[in-house]
Amino acid sequence: MLTLAHSLDPGHTVHKAMELMGERLAEYSGGRLRIAIYPGGQLGSERETVELLQIGSIAMTKVSASPLEGFVPAMKVFSLPYLFRDRGHQLRVLDSSIGRQLLDSLDVARLHGLGYYDAGARSFYTRDRAVRSPGDLEGMKIRVMKSPTAVRMVSALGGSPTPISLGEIYTALQQGVVDGAENNVPTYYRMRHYEAAPFFSLDEHTFVPDVLLLSKRAWDRLDEQERGWLVQAADDSVRHQRTLWEQEVRDSLAALESAGVEVVYPDKAPFREAVAGMKADYDGTPTGELISAIEAVP
Repeated sequence: MLTLAHSLDPGHTVHKAMELMGERLAEYSGGRLRIAIYPGGQLGSERETVELLQIGSIAMTKVSASPLEGFVPAMKVFSLPYLFRDRGHQLRVLDSSIGRQLLDSLDVARLHGLGYYDAGARSFYTRDRAVRSPGDLEGMKIRVMKSPTAVRMVSALGGSPTPISLGEIYTALQQGVVDGAENNVPTYYRMRHYEAAPFFSLDEHTFVPDVLLLSKRAWDRLDEQERGWLVQAADDSVRHQRTLWEQEVRDSLAALESAGVEVVYPDKAPFREAVAGMKADYDGTPTGELISAIEAVP
């Protein structure tokens, strides 16, 4: 039995995809391998579940790629703004040898990367006024993930980055602890952040995927046939989740507009220009080479 922990609710697209993975794995293995899923953070936060994976206490988890940069520096590339041209470009990169290379880089942290779930584009949402240009962020306290790259991005755009946990955002917005935050459309809608921050600006500054991880200990205990079953089930899960996600984005946007949220589609060029130095800083380094390879993918 493989123990799979994540911080999401059972209705989330990732949880549904994981359920499919469990069904397919049991089918492919003739019941020899099964997955027990523990949702809603029952076994800890994202960072805590990664640490449990490293010591082999649990077998699998799903985390955002951003916190992984604290374990494997190469993963910080996903938090760089405007690295991907659009969703299609990002998915082509993730499914290429570049995406596999990044998953393989996790081995040094005693983790085995199985695949990438779609977590969409991250955009800004605010309490009092819409963000139509970087200048609108001037002086705003913006909640970010606990990622050095995300902190630097908001600073470069003129805002004041404020790292707080996901579960505290709603109250922080209500009480004015922060003036805004940034996340994908379904999370903004599902967590009802629009009630406290009714301006959503689709600047799509980053496409940060979720990563399906397996403990290296658990991977090493599987024989070649068992690994094949698991990889096949994980691939099925990834394809299913991406289809579910695409529909959820459409449904969430429609629901937000019905709820009276002001959805803004700003010119992205000024945002790209404001953060261009973040990528340029890596020129002549291995990360710079990785950035160039990603940008070269058609």
